[in-house]
Amino acid sequence: MSRPQARQRAEFKVFSPITTRWMDNDVYGHVNNVTYYSYFDTAVNGYLLEQGMLDIHGGGIIGLVVETGCQFFSSIAFPDAIEAGFKVAKLGNSSVRYEIGIFKRGESLSAAHGHFVHVYVDKQNRRSVPLPAELRNALEALV
Repeated sequence: MSRPQARQRAEFKVFSPITTRWMDNDVYGHVNNVTYYSYFDTAVNGYLLEQGMLDIHGGGIIGLVVETGCQFFSSIAFPDAIEAGFKVAKLGNSSVRYEIGIFKRGESLSAAHGHFVHVYVDKQNRRSVPLPAELRNALEALV
């Protein structure tokens, strides 16, 4: 198995600016590893909200994260300006695999990249449901 490499900015379809916070830094002087998962969620769910594809209060379906991972290549720290780039790597019947790169603003290589998988379920009974057509159509543009 080859060693993971930083990703190029050009590999991602959509970018979202993210503000680092004082509390993101750990005692080692850089953003703590668990914070990257929050950045992933913020970028993808913010995009879904902006596009009208996610209604967190009144919607009948929700995306549950069932898998996640991250690889790190260089440090970021508060007050760095960063951007999360993402794309859809796989679109299933009821699931979506997102790949996300975290970049210092203007940098061409990712400081970290990772993924997560949303499985869409009925909000009440938590059973998987097919992706609604408008969500599927919007996500296909990010493949």
